[in-house]
Amino acid sequence: MKHVFVFNPKSFVDKGAIDFIIDSIGQHFRKQELPHFSIQISHFSRDAISCVRREVKNAEEGETVRVYAIGGDGILFDCLNAIMDFPNTQLASIPYGNSNDFIRSFGEGLKEQFKDISKITEGDAIPTDVIVAGFNYALNSCTIGLEAATVVKTNIATHRYGNVFRRFPFLYAPFTTLCGIDGVFDSDLLNQEYEITIDGVDFSGHYASINIANGPCYGGNKTPFPTARPDDGFLNVVLFKSMGAIRTRLRINDFLSGKTPGGCKILRAQKIEVQSKAALQIQLDGEVFFDTSLTIQVKPAAVQIVTLKGLTYDRRVVKKGGKA
Repeated sequence: MKHVFVFNPKSFVDKGAIDFIIDSIGQHFRKQELPHFSIQISHFSRDAISCVRREVKNAEEGETVRVYAIGGDGILFDCLNAIMDFPNTQLASIPYGNSNDFIRSFGEGLKEQFKDISKITEGDAIPTDVIVAGFNYALNSCTIGLEAATVVKTNIATHRYGNVFRRFPFLYAPFTTLCGIDGVFDSDLLNQEYEITIDGVDFSGHYASINIANGPCYGGNKTPFPTARPDDGFLNVVLFKSMGAIRTRLRINDFLSGKTPGGCKILRAQKIEVQSKAALQIQLDGEVFFDTSLTIQVKPAAVQIVTLKGLTYDRRVVKKGGKA
């Protein structure tokens, strides 16, 4: 097996931490007498795609390539999009970003274990569904409308104040909430008209937000889809009907807490087609796009995701009050 470690340096305040991790990787491979590994640094968005593809293409015939995304959801997104055309690949997340939502699909409180080089290199790989959105792939979530606009605002702020969030990560989640509150006062966004077809059924109308998920968690500390699993062959969909700003914000807050809010259409689906005369604001695992139409569908068991040995996706139970 070939091991490729891909760093996003923007996920680290102290650049010495990268050297420490690289040293830990080297020590582990020497101790275990494992095959050769490589280290790649992603210098900008999507830079990792070409680096990873080059490593995969240079692998020996029949050799499995395990790719480790070291950072946040952004580098995981890039590495996923790099390997999707290569069946001899596996993907692992080593979480050092502001938000590492996808690994929460395995349960809570596991972040430090996923950082353990010895545990993750010796972990198992399990079949996992992928969201196909146009020409892009994602593991966790796709949102259109208000929730996507929140990510746009958050990304702008993260670009400006990234060092603050890296030093004080507990500020990230409440800041995203503030960005969401600001967005609900955009009347055009709240009342955008969409043509929507879900598994062949028409759901066209005015919606504030369209939320589609493969996994149960996003938003740093939120669990809006507690019963969702990334290996069940379905996507979970919530359509938020257009309402006033305050009612919309309250409904979304309930939804992010794992409750079932009123005034929504809630479905499980395999294919969602969306278009609008106004531009679609689209969020895909933290990456932002703009388009006038988009087809989102699930690709079952499309990628092998590395987990801690013996660990599978967590089948969460909705407790009283709505939280998982």
